[in-house]
Amino acid sequence: MISSELGTSTSPVEVTHISNHGVWLLACDHEFFMSYEDFPWFKETPVGRILNVTEPTPGHYYWPELDVDLTEEIISHPERFPLKARG
Repeated sequence: MISSELGTSTSPVEVTHISNHGVWLLACDHEFFMSYEDFPWFKETPVGRILNVTEPTPGHYYWPELDVDLTEEIISHPERFPLKARG
């Protein structure tokens, strides 16, 4: 039996954990960690606003209440993007 090719993921993007150190984001079966040092705008933000995240296009995450746009590249390699908005 030959299985057909997998389709696109139907799992929505979600924040799985918020701690004193940062935020964990689950998307397409990958978990990403966003430290407050690299992503300061999440540090003093109410939980409800952090949990409200969408994926408008694959690999692009948007927090509408914060007007924050991030890509998998930025989250995985924040050192490549040294300019940061203030928290």
